[in-house]
Amino acid sequence: MLDLNADLGEIDGDLALLASVTSANVACGGHAGDASSMARAVDEALARGVVIGAHAGYEDRPGFGRTELGLPPAEAAAAVARQLEALQAVASAAGARVAYLKLHGALYHRAAADGVLATLVCDLLERAGDLGVLAQPGALLEEAGLRGLPRAVEGFCDRAYLPDGRLVERSEPGAVLDHDGSLRQALALATDGRVTAVDGSVVPLSVDSLCLHGDTPGALALARDVRAALSGAGVTVRSCFAR
Repeated sequence: MLDLNADLGEIDGDLALLASVTSANVACGGHAGDASSMARAVDEALARGVVIGAHAGYEDRPGFGRTELGLPPAEAAAAVARQLEALQAVASAAGARVAYLKLHGALYHRAAADGVLATLVCDLLERAGDLGVLAQPGALLEEAGLRGLPRAVEGFCDRAYLPDGRLVERSEPGAVLDHDGSLRQALALATDGRVTAVDGSVVPLSVDSLCLHGDTPGALALARDVRAALSGAGVTVRSCFAR
């Protein structure tokens, strides 16, 4: 069994990926999104039976949340709390539930190494009703595990990996894989628990969920093909946070 998630509500047209994914990471006003886009995403996810998560990051629209701002941990966690609460209000009005949090961009990577930030984020997840967390291996997942919070390890279909298991910086050539490369990587993660890094080395990586980015070129076709390929390989596609 494997989850297929996508970052949504970030650009026009990305909600079409809801036809293929099982978990929706909805941008909730920090790097992207507003009340209107959140409502559309929640309504569509609810109609399709897709589990809803909050996709919160630095409140930095010019940098799309992908620049490390170096904010104090408490300030960064407060921004996450504001965004989570905004999406929860929209979801509640629609009769839906926010099941988990996935941080975005620079904050996603920071929370893998910053134990103080990880503790503060898990504090707010507990206050919000023991929400789950979708993240890369590191401090945030470790802290969530200590508290018994629902958690899932994420891998990426469409991003290149370094030999140490980290993602290649987006500014580097080849950081975003093409369609065929993304499809191969998705199947390797799903069936073999590994990725091939940019230097050709094989990196073991056991994941619970595969991510697709709505702003990756050809994202809609890729999502359809990944879903079909997973099913063809005998993988049951289901959200990690489904009740």
